[in-house]
Amino acid sequence: MAATTGTVPNSAHWGAFRARVEAGRLVEAVPFEADPAPVPLLRSVPDVVHAGNRVARPAVRRGWLDGTPRDAVPRGHDEFVEVDWDTAIDLVARELLRVREQHGNEAIYGGSYGWSSAGRFHHAKTQLNRFLASFGGYTGSTGTYSFGASSVILPHVVGYDANTGDAHSWADIAERTETWLMLGGAPARNMQVESGGIGEHRGSRALRAVMDAGVRAISVNPIRDDAPDGAEWLPIRPGTDTALLIGIAHTLLEEDLHDQAFLNEFTTGFERFAAYVLGEADGVPRHADWAASITGVPADRIRRLARELASSRSLVTATWSLQRAEHGEQPYWMTVVLAAMLGGIGRPGEGFAFGFGSEDAVGSPKQPFRVPSLSKGANPLAGREIPVARIVDALEHPGEAYDFDGERRTYPELRLVYWAGGNPFHHHQDLTRLTRAWQLPDTVIVHEPWWTPTAKHADIVLPATTTLEREDIGASSRDTWILAMHRAIEPVGEALDDAEIFRRISRALGLPDPFGDVRDELRAMYEKSRASAREAGVDLPDFDAFWDAGSVRLPAPKSSTMLGRFRQGEPLATPSGRIEVFSETIDGFGYDDCPGHPAWLEPVEWRTGYPLHLISHQPSTRLHSQLDGGSVSRDAKVAGREACRLHPDEAARRGIRTGDVVRIRNDRGALLAGAVVSDAVMPGVVALPTGAWYDPAPDGLERHGNPNAVTADRGTSRLAQGTTAQTTLVDVERWEGEAPAVEAFAVPPIAPR
Repeated sequence: MAATTGTVPNSAHWGAFRARVEAGRLVEAVPFEADPAPVPLLRSVPDVVHAGNRVARPAVRRGWLDGTPRDAVPRGHDEFVEVDWDTAIDLVARELLRVREQHGNEAIYGGSYGWSSAGRFHHAKTQLNRFLASFGGYTGSTGTYSFGASSVILPHVVGYDANTGDAHSWADIAERTETWLMLGGAPARNMQVESGGIGEHRGSRALRAVMDAGVRAISVNPIRDDAPDGAEWLPIRPGTDTALLIGIAHTLLEEDLHDQAFLNEFTTGFERFAAYVLGEADGVPRHADWAASITGVPADRIRRLARELASSRSLVTATWSLQRAEHGEQPYWMTVVLAAMLGGIGRPGEGFAFGFGSEDAVGSPKQPFRVPSLSKGANPLAGREIPVARIVDALEHPGEAYDFDGERRTYPELRLVYWAGGNPFHHHQDLTRLTRAWQLPDTVIVHEPWWTPTAKHADIVLPATTTLEREDIGASSRDTWILAMHRAIEPVGEALDDAEIFRRISRALGLPDPFGDVRDELRAMYEKSRASAREAGVDLPDFDAFWDAGSVRLPAPKSSTMLGRFRQGEPLATPSGRIEVFSETIDGFGYDDCPGHPAWLEPVEWRTGYPLHLISHQPSTRLHSQLDGGSVSRDAKVAGREACRLHPDEAARRGIRTGDVVRIRNDRGALLAGAVVSDAVMPGVVALPTGAWYDPAPDGLERHGNPNAVTADRGTSRLAQGTTAQTTLVDVERWEGEAPAVEAFAVPPIAPR
C-alpha cells in the first residue's frame, strides 16, 4: 500500500528521485540527493501522473464491439465504450484464442517497442513477450529504431555490435585524445536519459571535463549547438558524412598519411576499398573536391582535416542519428575504416566509437556483473521476427518476400497486434501510411496509462499503472546505483499493473501464472544479481536491506580499452578475424544498396526536389514522446506546437519570423509547427524535434508538430532494413490565418459502462 503522505524513493529514465506525496497525490519529484546534475524533466512527472487524459477504465472501440466494418468507422475516429475488467479480460482472451485457432500464433504481433519503464520488472515489452511465449508464441521484432542499421553492419565489420559493447571511457578521451572528430556532434540533451534509470548523471559533466582537458573537438553537424562549447563547428549537408570520410581517406592515401602497417596486420580487403577511393575501376577519384561538391564542406578544409587527424592521437565517433538515414550502414562502416587508416584502433582514446551524446551512460564502463532484469522467456516462434522498422510493410504485404541480412524472409499475415509500453505513432515514419496500415489487422490491443495516439487507434484499451503506482527496481549496466522504486500513490482510476493484467488473461486462458507475487519477483531478480556480483568480487546487501535503504551504490567499474585485446592479438568474430574493410559476406549478398565495402550512395529522397533537409532529432524537453504533456515540454512549445528552427536566410525568403505558425510539407503529408529563427541551424536545414503527440486533423494535416507526418518509411538497405527518418526533404511556408486548435491531449469520445 502507498502512504497518503510522505516521501518514497523512485526512479525514471531521466533520473532517480524521491516522490513527495500529499493527500494521496504526487506533488513533487525531488531529485536524488546523490545525483550531482539532476535534469529539469523531473518537474513534469507530477503533471503527467495526474493528467486529465489518464485511461480511467477498460475501454473498447464501439465499432469493434458492434462488428461495424472498419471502413465505416476506422480506428482513430470511433468512440469507446467503457467495460468492467472481467468483460475486458474475457474479450482479450477470446480474441487471442480465435486468432490462434484460425490463423496460428504467427498471426499475433507482439513487437511492442519502446522505453516503457526504467523499472526492470515492470518492463511492459518484456512482460508481453513472456506472456505471449506462454501462449504458444508470437511474431516479434528484431533491431531498434535507435541503431537498427549499425547493429547489423557492425558485426560483419568488427564482429560485434559496438553500440552496446565496450566504448572508450571519458577519462581515456580526456587523457589521451588530441583530436576528436564528432560526426553528429555530442548532444548533451540526450545525456539526460538512460534506459534503466540514472542514479548519477555523469555524461554532460564528463564531456565538459574532456573539453577542459584541451581536447580539440570538431563537430560535423548541420546544427551548431549539438556540440559542447569550445568545439569547432563544421557544417555539413545532412546525410553526406560518408562522402566526407571518403574524401578524407583519399587525402590520406594521396599524401601517404595512412598507417599501412596497421592495415596489413589488422584488416582485410583494404586494397579493394582503396581502388574505389582512387577511382581505379570507374575513373572517378573520390578526392576532397569530389567530397566538397556533395557535402558542402570546402575541399581545403577536408584536406586539412585529414592531415590533422593523421598527425595527432585521433578519435572518430558517430552518433546513432547518422545511421537513421538512407544507406545508414555506410557512415558507420566508413567510420571504422577511417579509424583503421589512422592506425589508432585498440589504443586508449583513439580509433572509433559510437553513441557518445546518445545516452548518458555511453563513455561509462559496464559493471562486471548482471544487474537486475526480467527474462522474457523463449518464444516458440523465434527466428521469424521482422525488422522493427518494417511493421507497416508487414501489415500491408502479408506473404511477400523481403531481404534482411543475407536471408530471404516472408512477412507473416498479422491479424492481431498486441502493444504494451510503446508508441508506434511516435517511433514510426510516415504516420499517414501507418494509420492506413493500422486499419488492416482484425484487432489491436493496447495497455496504456494515457489516451495516447496509439490508444486512440486501438480496439481494446486496458489502463496500466505508471511507475509511481507500483514497486520495481531501477538498474542500468553502466550506472553506479541500483535503485528501489517504492509505490508512491495508489493506482489512478481502475489501472492495473501490466503483470496483473497478464495474470488475469492467463487465468482466463487456463495458462499458468506467468508472474509470481511482485515483491517475490523483485527479491528473486535482486538476489540473482547479488550472486552474480559476488562472483565478480562485488558485495551487495541482501534484498531487505537494499529495499529499506532505497538504493545501493556500486563501485565504479574498471574501464577497458576498446578493441585493446584485438590489437594485442585476439581475433575478432568476423570471418577473417580482422576488421573487414571489404566483406566477402556482404558482397556475396549481391545488394546494390549495400556493396562489399563502404561507398557513397546518393539517397533516393534527393530526387523529390524539395529544398530543405528536415532533421528530426531527440528533444531536450522530454524523452521521445514521454512527458510531452508535462510542463517542461509544454512551456517550450511555440504557438502551442513543437518548435522548429530554421536559418535566418531561409526564414527571410519565406517571410517567416520567430513565433509564426509554419506548415512543413512534402508529398507524404504536412504538419504545423512554431517557428524559431536561429543561425545555429545551417542554411538548407529545418530542425524539428521528435515526440510531439501525433494530432492529425480530419483532412490529414498534423497540427502539433510531429515530424513523422512527413518522414519516409523505407529501409536503410536490404541488409539492415533500419529506419531512414533523417533522410527527409521538405519545404516550409508561413501559415496564413488562424491555425487549427491542437487536440493531441484530448480524450476520445467515451460512453460510460
